[in-house]
Amino acid sequence: MRVLITIIILALVAGCKGGPDNGVVPGSVADVYQQAERSMESGNYPRAIFILQQIQNRFPFSNLGRQASVDLIYCYYKSGRTEEAIDAANQFARENPTSPLLDYALYIKGLTYFDEEPGRFTKLMGVDRAERPPAENRQALATFLRLLDRYPSSDYADDARQRVLFLKERLARYENYVADFYLRRGAYVAALNRAKQALEQFDGADANLESLKIMATAYDELNLPELAADTRKVLAENERARELAQRENTFSQAETDTQR
Repeated sequence: MRVLITIIILALVAGCKGGPDNGVVPGSVADVYQQAERSMESGNYPRAIFILQQIQNRFPFSNLGRQASVDLIYCYYKSGRTEEAIDAANQFARENPTSPLLDYALYIKGLTYFDEEPGRFTKLMGVDRAERPPAENRQALATFLRLLDRYPSSDYADDARQRVLFLKERLARYENYVADFYLRRGAYVAALNRAKQALEQFDGADANLESLKIMATAYDELNLPELAADTRKVLAENERARELAQRENTFSQAETDTQR
């Protein structure tokens, strides 16, 4: 028993000495922040989180204290601590509504929600992501749109715009999937409503063409020929506009390649 107790005590002491989250980091706020920076640069996010939390507690009203709060959002995000990253971003926005760092906080919050590519398992199983509920894509879209609305000239605006386009397409495709599900089961009004929702909420997505096709079919089934004809007219106009835009893009790209 004495031997066992001794082993446990030695293990606890070793853990206290070697753990990343024990002890106070000495030095001025600048010195401590430099240590956090080195931890972030080396990818040691648990250690960085520990140091940044100390800066928050010890120097809450300093400029580096506010920088530490934003860096903490990033470290939570990189560590996969999703809820903590979002909570930290929300807290920073509440406490610093006019901070020049707020656009970055919103950007990292959007990235935390954002899931651009299917995981390896999804790819291997051949799962169509359009059939999967967009669990957090709506929050990501709302966050990036807020960033673009408040900070259209932000350093993160261009990337946010690209992600908005992707998210609109992803969400519109899911609405179409649900609408088609209803259509094939004879729930024509429900199908119509979901296709309309895709058009209204995610305007500009390529999937809008499929939404119009679903709407036209639903109107046919509901014996509303005039509405079906109007919808197909809009569909044809959009298809022509899409083809024209594609030709112009192809021509512009060819002209650029020639100049090179």
